[in-house]
Amino acid sequence: MSEGIDFLVPDWPAPASVHAVMTTRRGGVSKGPYASLNLAAHVGDDAQAVAENRRRIRESLALPCEPHWLDQAHGRSVALLPGQGGSADAAVAFGPGPVCAVLVADCLPVFLASSTGDRVGLAHAGWRGLAAGVIEATVAALGTEPSELLAWLGPAIGPAAFEVGGEVREALVMAQPEAAADFRPGGRGRFLADLPGLARRRLAACGLTRIHGGGSCTVADPARYYSYRRDGRTGRMAALIWLA
Repeated sequence: MSEGIDFLVPDWPAPASVHAVMTTRRGGVSKGPYASLNLAAHVGDDAQAVAENRRRIRESLALPCEPHWLDQAHGRSVALLPGQGGSADAAVAFGPGPVCAVLVADCLPVFLASSTGDRVGLAHAGWRGLAAGVIEATVAALGTEPSELLAWLGPAIGPAAFEVGGEVREALVMAQPEAAADFRPGGRGRFLADLPGLARRRLAACGLTRIHGGGSCTVADPARYYSYRRDGRTGRMAALIWLA
C-alpha cells in the first residue's frame, strides 16, 4: 500500500463485490501513545493528525466516500447506511457506495457479508456489546437468511489476556448457558474470557455456518495493534467494509 500503511485483508471466501479491510497502527502521522495510524477523533490525539490519517486510508484504499464514523457506545444499535449514522455499534449497507466502519482497540470487529455480494455489515463487539445482542441485531438488520452470510472476526483481545470479573461471565452465560465453555479460571477469583469464541458461539446460534478469523490478539502484538487493556491511553484501528 502507498505511504507505508499496513492493512489486514480478511481471509474469507467473500464475493468479489465485497471489499473489507482492517487497519493496524502502522503508517500514520500520530505521535506518542497514538503512534501512528490512529483513526479515532475522541481519544485525545491531535485533530490534524487524525484528519491526515483518515485521508491516507481514503487515498490508499480508493474508498468511494468517507467512512461512516459512528458514535460507539457498547450497545446494540445498528446504523442503516447511507441514511443513518450517529450513535450505534454496528452498521449495514445494501449497495455500492457507503463505507461501514467501526473503531476498535481490543473489542472484536465482526465483518459480515452475504454470499450473493449484495449486503455487508460490521459490528463492534466487546463483552458489553455481546451481552446487549449487537451480533444478533446486526444479523437481523442484514435481512437475509443467516445461512447465506459469511463472517470474519478481526484482531481483538485474546483469551490469554482478557481477564474479567464474575459479573461479566454471569452476564454472558445467563443469556447463553453454553458460553460457560468460553471462560476459564484466572487469578484472584476472576476469569479469562475467549472473546472471539463467544462471538463465534453467538453467530452460530444465529444460524451462520461460515465463520472465519479470530486468531490475532491485539494485546500480544504492540508493534502492530493498539490495545486499550494493555496501554490505556492509545489510538484506535478501523474495520471497514463496502460494496463495489
